Amino acid sequence: MCGIVGYVGAQSAQDVVVAGLKRLEYRGYDSAGVAVLADGGLAAAKKAGKLVNLEKELKDRPLPSGNTGVGHTRWATHGGPTDANAHPHLDNAGRVAVVHNGIIENFAALREELAGRGHDLASETDTEVVAHLLAEAYSSGGDLAEAMRQVCRQLEGAFTLVAVHADEPDVVVGARRNSPLVVGVGDGEMFLASDVAAFIAHTRDAIELGQDQVVELRRDGATVTGFDGFPAPTRDYHVDWDASAAEKGGYASFMLKEIADQPKAVADTLLGRVDGSGTLHLDEVRIAPGVLREVDKVVIVACGTAFHAGMIAKYAIEHWTRLPCETELASEFRYRDPILDQRTLVVAISQSGETMDTLMAVRHAREQGAKVLAICNTNGSTIPRESDAVLYTHAGPEVAVASTKAFLTQLVACYLVALYLGQVRGTKWGDEIRTVVRQLTEMSGAVERVLGTMEPVRELARSLSGHDTVLFVGRHVGYPVAMEGALKLKELAYMHAEGFAAGELKHGPIALIDEGLPVVVIVPSPRGRSVLHDKIVSNIQEIRARGARTVVIAEEGDEEVVPYADHLIRIPATPTLLQPLVATVPLQVFACELATARGNEVDQPRNLAKSVTVE
Repeated sequence: MCGIVGYVGAQSAQDVVVAGLKRLEYRGYDSAGVAVLADGGLAAAKKAGKLVNLEKELKDRPLPSGNTGVGHTRWATHGGPTDANAHPHLDNAGRVAVVHNGIIENFAALREELAGRGHDLASETDTEVVAHLLAEAYSSGGDLAEAMRQVCRQLEGAFTLVAVHADEPDVVVGARRNSPLVVGVGDGEMFLASDVAAFIAHTRDAIELGQDQVVELRRDGATVTGFDGFPAPTRDYHVDWDASAAEKGGYASFMLKEIADQPKAVADTLLGRVDGSGTLHLDEVRIAPGVLREVDKVVIVACGTAFHAGMIAKYAIEHWTRLPCETELASEFRYRDPILDQRTLVVAISQSGETMDTLMAVRHAREQGAKVLAICNTNGSTIPRESDAVLYTHAGPEVAVASTKAFLTQLVACYLVALYLGQVRGTKWGDEIRTVVRQLTEMSGAVERVLGTMEPVRELARSLSGHDTVLFVGRHVGYPVAMEGALKLKELAYMHAEGFAAGELKHGPIALIDEGLPVVVIVPSPRGRSVLHDKIVSNIQEIRARGARTVVIAEEGDEEVVPYADHLIRIPATPTLLQPLVATVPLQVFACELATARGNEVDQPRNLAKSVTVE
């Protein structure tokens, strides 16, 4: 959530910053603003609503031209989405401008102290106190970077801060604690952003900032220190995708493009994972095989769509390794006093690597002595850095707020982790692993086939756009797929949608079944789980007998479901555990098309943000 851009160089700071903010619109926001240093002073503009409102303001009332500036897209936490609460925030003298992601937990006490010292705060935000504190610290001597270090030592909470001062026209200063911030290194220019997408059109060279660090940017480079003022280590890296990967490529929305990207994303996530002898390799394994052999329990922590990937991973891990596996909502994990020790492996799944609930779960797990393996799509992000091992998915940038290709690549990564554990622990032979990897390799083509047959699904979605409720049911790995399908419909279409385990229908949810109610059923393969298949066919009959409109997703060749399906969606026959890779795709298309038919913005659903960086 929230987007930050900072720039110092030879270009127009306003143009660079606004263009960067456009690339961060996918994160979700409700106001935007920019500040530029020029002519020995500081000028700012900010507006509630979408970025077009700010652009109109800048056109009507242009800011003076300058080469240093900051910008922000805000997702409201403290105070509503108003012009006054939008960032940047300035001190009373108008010499300091600050933008901020995260939450400053002790802002109320700080605000009261500032008011007592004669400061006049004009907004309801926690951010504004930082501008005033920076002005005070700066006036006592030193420079902006030192003032930032002093202020950060007073703050509690999770925050990214970026600031400029009119007295230092060629400097941008940033700080991070528990919230993302990355440096872009150009030729005679430097960038600072909450996501590399903001500056990818200018440079693909980046510097990874660590926890509790302050960075001072000048045109010729960056100086990084800890909050204590001592030099801090950094890591340079190169972004392996370019600006075109974050463009729509002719699609009407980023989500449609990202759904279409899935065959390639699945294939890319498998690249280089297996050597010639069939041995699996993860990206950065800092957990010795001997330690993994001693693991007696796996706990998966994640949120939202990633949690559904974790639920599917549980089936694979337990089946292939015979280790007990728990799947936990990261937001609940550390508050229930979970049982963890040195023989517990925690798998943390996060597309952004900055999901605050998941990061806090990771830290709690490590405090208890557990080993942590991260599954993540963002190189250099916080969760992989703080984990003992990481497997990166290679989905490329995912711009739409509702996750699609990140989910499928998380599934592939989860399968690889399960196989890797089986390899290390000796519960899977090499030829067995090679067989599953070959099957996984074939899934890219299977997803491609599904995408080529989606027009009937789109037609069905349009026909159901007037409904208020859709239910989803499934068994085995189809149950988390049902939950993911329901989540997509909630996120995009703003409809009531629920995913149930099919066997639970008779324990209450069947009371919801009414005449004409659409019910989507994910049917397991009759070849792999024949008993479950027979039971879900009975469930479909129960649903249909009560007047529901059945939408059945079943593999090619399954004829038993035909008499009971009002609408039949075919998917390729796959191994049972891998079926979610193809069964999920029609549900993504269904939700996207239904939301579009209802006139909704599918890339930026209301009230949602791409990266949730607060608890």
